[in-house]
Amino acid sequence: MQIAFPYTIDGSGRTAQAGDDDHIRHLIEQLLFTAPGERVNRPGFGAGLHRLIFAPNSTELATALEFMVQGALQEYLGELIRVETVAIAAEDERLRVTVQYVVQRTQQRRVVEIAS
Repeated sequence: MQIAFPYTIDGSGRTAQAGDDDHIRHLIEQLLFTAPGERVNRPGFGAGLHRLIFAPNSTELATALEFMVQGALQEYLGELIRVETVAIAAEDERLRVTVQYVVQRTQQRRVVEIAS
């Protein structure tokens, strides 16, 4: 078990725990929404997805973001997951990020989808 994200207290007054699958999903979300330079001891960590919320939505932005997200996932979570695909879809005013990966320890395939 791992510490749940965001940090919360469970019903017994202890730090809430997350299973392995939830923990990896939380790590992916943290990586995607952390801006590079935001963490003092890991200045390169992050993909900075939140910076693009008000950027003009386009297929060019989606393509560039696919490469950025794929690289960040491989660099920072490569020991935990093997990224199979990263798909970014620009749909009207929404940006949808879909990450398909395999958990290294269990070899189980998982999908995370985040829409902004």
